[in-house]
Amino acid sequence: MREDSAKEKQDFIGQLLSDLESDRIERTISTTATDKFCEAICAFANDYPNHRLPGYLLIGVDDRGVPSGLKVTDDLMKNLAAIRHNGRVLPQPAMSIQRYVLPQGEIAVVEVHPSLHPPVRYNGRVWIRTGPTKAIANETEERRLTEKRTATAKTFDALPCFSSSMEDLDIAAFKLKYLPTAIDSEILRANNREIKSQLGSLKMYDVLHDMPTNAGILTLGTNPLFYLPGAYIQYIKFSGESMTGDEKPVEKIFSGPIIDMINNVQDFIRYNLVETRVYRTESFKDNLKTSYPFVALRELVMNAILHRDYESNAPIYIYEFSNRIEIHNPGGLYGDARPNNFPNVSAYRNPVLGEVLKNLEFVNKFNFGIKTAQEALLKNGNPPAEFDLSLVTKFLVKVFQRQET
Repeated sequence: MREDSAKEKQDFIGQLLSDLESDRIERTISTTATDKFCEAICAFANDYPNHRLPGYLLIGVDDRGVPSGLKVTDDLMKNLAAIRHNGRVLPQPAMSIQRYVLPQGEIAVVEVHPSLHPPVRYNGRVWIRTGPTKAIANETEERRLTEKRTATAKTFDALPCFSSSMEDLDIAAFKLKYLPTAIDSEILRANNREIKSQLGSLKMYDVLHDMPTNAGILTLGTNPLFYLPGAYIQYIKFSGESMTGDEKPVEKIFSGPIIDMINNVQDFIRYNLVETRVYRTESFKDNLKTSYPFVALRELVMNAILHRDYESNAPIYIYEFSNRIEIHNPGGLYGDARPNNFPNVSAYRNPVLGEVLKNLEFVNKFNFGIKTAQEALLKNGNPPAEFDLSLVTKFLVKVFQRQET
């Protein structure tokens, strides 16, 4: 929301309270109806009427536009903010929250901007505004949202993968592995749409250009490297603390559709990079600790997969040295993320891929991966991970081995 003067804020709130007919405003006196909040945010993000303007959820206001005397607590503000990151509304909504103090009581205002990647789903269902109410989108309405996205897609993962076709997608994997994770089971049982429409609704297919999207090729492609040559991970192990001195370093490549690539690299990290050692404590008791905590390495590699620049022909590199592991991925900080606000501010270069990883449960919450990794390193006794944010074309993180004390 804008930083307005006191009068502008008063006029703004007055307009929201008095406009009882607008389909861009929803009111509620409940502070605990999380489902209702999420449905409203999902519907505003879809912007089915195509206003191209924000929608507003007013909490602490009745249907007549009268404040209910609510006290907006910090817990309520935190719960509302968590909707953006918890991955139940996908893709992530662009939203902001403000508390306003009025003579009749306080209200919380959630401002939701139209998504660049509709359809937006809450728990696998597409919600839209139909006049002053909201409803679950039917097949025709969902198709309109899909067509709107394909006409305005801006991020690389949402763009059509030119020269590709349906034959490049593993449809069996889509039906068995991905579709049940992304669509509500009741909706899925009633789903009689053709396969292209299903793929398009989940951003795997560009219906206007009649070809898979880059996200579709990455997720379901039978050979993603044919169209995206850098979409793989290369592991290289050196015996010392530098890249010099090894005639034949140990190497391994992880490729294929994103589901298989992630599962394979996770297993490799767990069984090859996480070495359990015995450390003697001051009380002479043996204490089992790992050289690197699995959670930290997993989160940092997942972060690289999600945020890398897939237009680059370079892969993600995992370098293992005798004292550290380095993860290099193409593409520096993106969008609003800057060295002075990292990692507290995060912008998604690949929002469609983020939706895929959340549906597949490779990601639990958004914007928590680095924090989770640092906490795991601290708990295990490793130094904190170091990030080199000065590199323009790539992102580098160093994880140092736990040292015996």
